Amino acid sequence: MDYHLLTFVTVAEKKNFTRAAEALHISQSAVTLSIKVLEKQYELKLLDRSNKYVRLTKAGEILYQHAKQILSLYDRMNRLIDEMTHSASGILTIGSSYTFGEYLLPRIISEFTEEFPLIKPNIAIRNSHRIISQLLRGELDLGIVEGIVENPKLHIQPFAQDEMVLIVSPKHPLALKQEVELHDLKDETWIIREKGSATRQAINQLFSENNFAPSEIRSFGSSQIIKESVEAGLGISILSIHTIRKEMELKSLHTLRIKNNPMIRNFCYVIPKTDLQPRSVSLFLSFLENYSTLDIFV
Repeated sequence: MDYHLLTFVTVAEKKNFTRAAEALHISQSAVTLSIKVLEKQYELKLLDRSNKYVRLTKAGEILYQHAKQILSLYDRMNRLIDEMTHSASGILTIGSSYTFGEYLLPRIISEFTEEFPLIKPNIAIRNSHRIISQLLRGELDLGIVEGIVENPKLHIQPFAQDEMVLIVSPKHPLALKQEVELHDLKDETWIIREKGSATRQAINQLFSENNFAPSEIRSFGSSQIIKESVEAGLGISILSIHTIRKEMELKSLHTLRIKNNPMIRNFCYVIPKTDLQPRSVSLFLSFLENYSTLDIFV
């Protein structure tokens, strides 16, 4: 482990020498020394410092991005070697898109940790675009996303399907129907997820394939806010059926299918392309694929 790099990354993230020293359990003078060693090594200033802030210089930004990857690779190497002589254990960092992460993953993690108590999952809920970026930077062990993802550096494997449905308030005139033509929805207010989310990607694809342009679109960054807005009669939306199970039971939302436009997408796991995966990753993926046959996905 390059402790100078670790110290530099910690300072960059904490934006403060004192907080970095506390996080690393070392003295502030040791933090200062590590930064001086790196600045002398590269003959460049890496941090702009004042009494109020610590900011990365251009050179510091470059070093920070690469140092994060180096430290991640070092941690991965240690885990792989340790797992050759010990049971799978330690932190398993999973990035999951909102639909899967908020509505399906908690139950899966609960049962996985019962079977493998030494593995400690650390979950980050992100949109699909951010998950791919973090995987490429080595900040995640694996990702779970919805829909279409392509990247030559990543292995992408579908493991279950997800249906998306149109939702309206029970008081909306459309609540009397079970199916509707897409072009009959042109004058509705559409409340949809933000750009970068897989749900938004699927909706954009639906609109594009049908040459459809709604009169008004509102973009929200949370499925929960979208559901509550639709319940309140502010508009209509399309969401995964998994996100509205409770609302369907309570009959606080009405679901419809869009005629001739079945919206089925895949849940996929995404991992870096490599012959060496930590055993904790392999165990989780095997567990996930077995789990996908259960009624949680039906």
